Amino acid sequence: MSSRPPMPPKLFEDPEAAWNEAIAALPSYEATTGNIRIVVRAFWLDDQSQPDEHSYCWGYRIRIENHGPNTVQLLERSWEIIDANGHVDRVRGDGVVGEQPILEPGGGFEYTSGASLDTPSGIMRGFFHMVEEPGRRLFDARIPAFSLDSPYQPSMLH
Repeated sequence: MSSRPPMPPKLFEDPEAAWNEAIAALPSYEATTGNIRIVVRAFWLDDQSQPDEHSYCWGYRIRIENHGPNTVQLLERSWEIIDANGHVDRVRGDGVVGEQPILEPGGGFEYTSGASLDTPSGIMRGFFHMVEEPGRRLFDARIPAFSLDSPYQPSMLH
């Protein structure tokens, strides 16, 4: 008989690994443009939302994969954020999370960001504006539309 206490569950050994595992279990939205594959997983942020004040927050994790033979760089992003009332916010900016990542052939880049709305649900979609080497060919990689759902969205029966 061992005198060692039992090991804690895997979940508590590495909180970051547990978080990554939980994100990976979420439904994914995927789009491929040419050789660029984009996978999105969105999640509700209860601790940052204030439904009584019409503030609803989500996080999303995006993975960008380069399945082509050439190096590409993400230069800019363009988003359409559509709330439950059909209001559209357009956002454009340099790179993602302060970076303009370079993806070598077979490489990828993953980041987590967030969005907030005044309504309990919405949709996001957009494009990454990229450049491919050699030749500096510019192209847009489509970010798939993904749903922002909260537990405060009333259910509708059809």
